[in-house]
Amino acid sequence: MRAPVPVAAHTGSTAHKVWASKWLWQIQYFKLMPLNIADRLRQSAKSWPDQRAVVFPQGKDRLGRTSWTHLTFRQLDDESEQLAKGLVQLGLQKGDRIVLMVRPSLEFIALTFALFKAGAVIVLIDPGMGPRNVFRCLTDVTPKGFVAIRAVQVIRALRRKLFPEAKLNVTVGGKLPWGGPTYESLLAADTANITLPTTEPNDPAAIIFTSGSTGPAKGVLYAHRMFDAQVDLLREFYDIQPGEIDLPGFPLFALFNSAMGVTTVVPDMDPTRPANVNPKKIIAAIQSQGVTQAFGSPAMWNRIGRYLERHDIKLPSIRRILSAGAPVPPHVLKRMKAALNSNADIHTPYGATESLPIASISGSEVLGETVEKTRHGAGTCVGQLFPNVTVKIIEIVPEAIATLDDAKELPVGEIGEIIVQAPSTTREYVDRPEPTAKAKILDADGQGFWHRMGDVGYIDESGRLWFCGRKAHIVETEAGRLFSVRCEAIFNEHPKVYRSALVGIGKPGSQVPAIIIEPEDGHFPQPNAEDSFRHDLRELGQANELTKDIHLILFHRSFPVDVRHNIKINREILAVWAENNVFGNQHAMWKQMDPKLPEAKPS
Repeated sequence: MRAPVPVAAHTGSTAHKVWASKWLWQIQYFKLMPLNIADRLRQSAKSWPDQRAVVFPQGKDRLGRTSWTHLTFRQLDDESEQLAKGLVQLGLQKGDRIVLMVRPSLEFIALTFALFKAGAVIVLIDPGMGPRNVFRCLTDVTPKGFVAIRAVQVIRALRRKLFPEAKLNVTVGGKLPWGGPTYESLLAADTANITLPTTEPNDPAAIIFTSGSTGPAKGVLYAHRMFDAQVDLLREFYDIQPGEIDLPGFPLFALFNSAMGVTTVVPDMDPTRPANVNPKKIIAAIQSQGVTQAFGSPAMWNRIGRYLERHDIKLPSIRRILSAGAPVPPHVLKRMKAALNSNADIHTPYGATESLPIASISGSEVLGETVEKTRHGAGTCVGQLFPNVTVKIIEIVPEAIATLDDAKELPVGEIGEIIVQAPSTTREYVDRPEPTAKAKILDADGQGFWHRMGDVGYIDESGRLWFCGRKAHIVETEAGRLFSVRCEAIFNEHPKVYRSALVGIGKPGSQVPAIIIEPEDGHFPQPNAEDSFRHDLRELGQANELTKDIHLILFHRSFPVDVRHNIKINREILAVWAENNVFGNQHAMWKQMDPKLPEAKPS
């Protein structure tokens, strides 16, 4: 075992804390001590037994005010312990894959910790990805059972042939017509003689599916040590203190809160539709509960920020806002910063389902230092790396890379593929050896591994990481590569542009670039105004070396986006839409704009 190497301290941590954290992680990694992420809840229950752990909006009182219910840390720990023993009594075995499909609630959080305590592997899927994709993901993991709401259990029963091994099924929210165990029956069970299993650091804890924004959704296997590492990284980096109050727009973040002694306020929103959030409900929850931290996608904060600005509302209780899933546009940062106290900020952690967190940058740093570079095509700065996280930039290649010796590392400032190594980096996709081989790179000594983020970017002279787009979204022209985020930033400077998307028409190596524009509300051009709008955009593009060869400009009313954050643009769908548009009845017009456009639609 290699000795741990001390690293520089980051915000809210000290060098000896980071060193100790890495030492503990290495001890756990090599299975020298047991570990279950639910142990963090047990510790919170001992340290802060009467503090509210989870607060939930139960409904409205007779005056229309929100009524709240809650569990303390002691109550949450006791309830999850009883549920865990009830599940073991029903026959749950350590390592069984159990699908959890319960709406954000007290029950969701209690069941999450109960399944961890029982040694289960929790399967989490975004229902927003649609029935076909959900069924494909579920059949991929061969679950042993479902802990789910009534509607899901009915569908499971009707499609039972798809899940032949799903024998352990618990209904949340009432009984089914044919009976079966329920949340309430687990709480009422006599479990005095039940012993919960012991788990090790590398034992699987959860399967979390990627959003599928750039390909089929894949199940990412999390071990207990990875969740444990995430808790330490987030707590130390952002200086999160016990007793704080968090409003998470992503339900699983309640896991981190309970592990840090932080109260979770469950927001009144559909977590699968953050772009449609009701700002008034979120603001009311922040104000009534004294929320100090809130997490959500950029789409969520875009909607809330516009409301705050329009009604001149401030959020004085907030110490920090976190936003992830995609780069946060500067206009969102400005609006949210304007609503906070001077000592508060909005932070953007960078990472992925397979490795989170990696880097982070504050809104103050973006607006004060990096935004001007971004506007001129430098990419989006995602900040300094977290402690114990190592990033390399390697030459972009499409094929799998067996070991790090087979990769060419690039120098500072040169754009390449981003790879990462960290305590929270996952090792594999579930039962998907080919995607795993393409996404993972073994260390030269064969002891560790690296994850290929699927993103491209570079590291600057001060050690900050810059994001230039997804590798799958590179447009390969005869003149060279165009990177989506760099080019789109040029056109996003137009005041009538909400966002843009770069796509390529044709075969890689000879693609014709096109920029697709989604205008701000109320600014979609009428047919007689398209030419004027397009002329202004083309002038913007011509003034920058990166975009001077982009001649095709199309308008789209509403971009297709990912189901999880409602912010990642699905450029694959837009590329097909653009080709159909360009090779339609007006092909001659588009050909006149860019003579390199093929005569016929590429096969």
